[in-house]
Amino acid sequence: MDTGLEELAALLHRMGELTYEAISSSIDGCLHDKKVYARVHEISDSLVLVADQVEDKAFELIARFQPVASDLRTIKSYMKISYDFARYGRYALDISHICERLGGLEKCEPWILQYIEEMSEKVVHMVRISIDSLRDHNTELAKSVAKIEPEVDKMYFEFLDKLIEKAHVASRCIISSVLTIRYLERIADHATYVCESIIYLATGQKVIFR
Repeated sequence: MDTGLEELAALLHRMGELTYEAISSSIDGCLHDKKVYARVHEISDSLVLVADQVEDKAFELIARFQPVASDLRTIKSYMKISYDFARYGRYALDISHICERLGGLEKCEPWILQYIEEMSEKVVHMVRISIDSLRDHNTELAKSVAKIEPEVDKMYFEFLDKLIEKAHVASRCIISSVLTIRYLERIADHATYVCESIIYLATGQKVIFR
């Protein structure tokens, strides 16, 4: 059982680093008009495949070893985290796809770029926290996302309000920027879900940060 759990953890660590690359690349491509869609697509597909491996391995461990409660809690948490990591990849792909179709954000008004840059920094930081806290089952680090997630939500709604005030902004830029910040907000939610799962697998305590 211990070897199987170590294999699951290794798969999740691999997924974590892939998600970080996907999200960072998609944001960088959008902000600086770089062609990253193909690479992000490749990573997103890889994440789906690894998530399937996690699920298969988890069911194998359950079927073969009939895990005790603590091991079963770990397996359940790992399966949920693998799903959230796969969603990171999907939202990163959505961001890069929007920018591929409609163009990046370089031609947007400066305030839009500033909003997305600031929001991106917070979201990428949350993703990094979720990956690093998983590695050591660091519950204190995982809890730190609870302070950042409301800030991301606040930025999301403030941005929408500001767009309404500035209705003259070019329509393509509106569509691209709104969808980008929506996907960033969803990534932040999933980073929170991952950290909730880490606290559960490490302590058995169910917490909700949202």
